[in-house]
Amino acid sequence: MTDDLRRRALDALTTARSRTATLTSCVDDHELTAQHSPLMSPLVWDLAHIGNQEEQWLLRTVAGREALRPEIDSVYDAFEHPRALRPTLPLLAPAEARAYASDVRGRVLDVLDRTPLEGGPLVDAGFAFGMIAQHEQQHDETMLITHQLRKGPAALTAPEPPAGSAKGLPAEVLVPGSPFTMGTSTEPWALDNERPAHQRLVPAFHIDTVPVTCGAYQAFIEDGGYTDRRWWAAEGWDQIRRHDIAAPLFWRREGGQWLRRRFGVTEPVPADEPVLHVSWYEADAYARWAGRRLPTEAEWEKAARHDPDADRSRRFPWGDADPGPSQANLGQRHLRPAPAGSYPEGESPLGVRQLIGDVWEWTSSDFLPYPGFAPFPYREYSEVFFGSAHKVLRGGSFAVDAVACRGTFRNWDLPVRRQIFSGFRTARDADPQEGRR
Repeated sequence: MTDDLRRRALDALTTARSRTATLTSCVDDHELTAQHSPLMSPLVWDLAHIGNQEEQWLLRTVAGREALRPEIDSVYDAFEHPRALRPTLPLLAPAEARAYASDVRGRVLDVLDRTPLEGGPLVDAGFAFGMIAQHEQQHDETMLITHQLRKGPAALTAPEPPAGSAKGLPAEVLVPGSPFTMGTSTEPWALDNERPAHQRLVPAFHIDTVPVTCGAYQAFIEDGGYTDRRWWAAEGWDQIRRHDIAAPLFWRREGGQWLRRRFGVTEPVPADEPVLHVSWYEADAYARWAGRRLPTEAEWEKAARHDPDADRSRRFPWGDADPGPSQANLGQRHLRPAPAGSYPEGESPLGVRQLIGDVWEWTSSDFLPYPGFAPFPYREYSEVFFGSAHKVLRGGSFAVDAVACRGTFRNWDLPVRRQIFSGFRTARDADPQEGRR
């Protein structure tokens, strides 16, 4: 068992570092050190931050070794310096950042070989190694967002996702009302905000079978969705008026059609693809326009995990096995969402598709702790973000690696955010006589 855990940790760390290398080797040093948007860090900051976090947690905390570069800790402290100001810091140059991250990784692999993966919550089942692999993959997703924001020709390539179609699928699925187990107390690498497992009573509801598509969203635009105040929360209406927002980020109208810019390529907006780069306010406005609403976080997780026949919660919609290429669009295998209706092997017991991968899905819920929450291993991972300022997103996107995407995984962001790989699906209450089990 210990050997299996070591292999899993090694595979997760290696996969993350390979992706980091791809994201930082496809552009020159000028592009690495430039700030492509005040919303994001320079790519070279992310690269050295990845190494610094790995050093602090795995070399210093787990292995008890002396600090390699203590003088840079404050430079790469994400809480000390806002992203917009990070270009002004004394950052490591690209070659030095690469050498530092490589040096740390070499030492970490020695620690992984020598550390008993038991004896405390930080090392049990290799948690600290899994946490660092997830951290690196999360920054890889952040760097991919930066690539989307950068101007200039395409620097990344990937094959197209598999073909799929929503034709023949029902528009929505009824999720019966009943209690279900939300969260987890057993997933070894789950983060603190996913814990502990607890019972939630969720009344019956209907949820979209697939995420809302670009074509459906265009109908909202063409019907004056961005000019009709009825559909918007007050803060959202103020946001779109103040910033002259009239379509998803990266879209533009030209020659009678909608175009978008995607990783340096301008292309027609694909009608059958899940809509991407919309804020919570835009998702909420669309849902109101459609006579529906965004699902709550508990509804989303029940649709994704609950098996009503077995009366249990699965790890993923398709079961307990880790995601594979036939089940979900994850890990930057493709640089876009797959068409709505894709991945039939990944559907939930009730027939809901693409709940994992493709696009992060906004929910109506604020980011709040579960009953019995305990911060671990540090308050700044989750606890400082709890409250009404942040909305919960679920399910991951094509930019998320499987190590950082579970049926219980919780993401959160400000409702104004549009640069993230965010989409949504809608829901509605069931009639009182529906969904009784």
